[in-house]
Amino acid sequence: MAHHKSALKRIRSNETKRLRNKYYHKTTRNAVRKLRGLTDRAEAEKLFPEVCSMLDKLAKRNVIHKNKASNLKSSLTLHINKL
Repeated sequence: MAHHKSALKRIRSNETKRLRNKYYHKTTRNAVRKLRGLTDRAEAEKLFPEVCSMLDKLAKRNVIHKNKASNLKSSLTLHINKL
């Protein structure tokens, strides 16, 4: 267990950030899953910018790697184009 006051605060703040990142990551994964499940092109095109924005925010916060965000956006674009 940490003995310094700053180390104790760091433990608390890390846990808070971990839970926040976990929530945003899970929400984004669900949005990607929902978009992949759509069969209507118009609805998919409407949802796509929101999902892209979520992925970019995760990459900016270093929750996921920027290349992973790019790969996901690319695969989602291909999915929409096939509809």
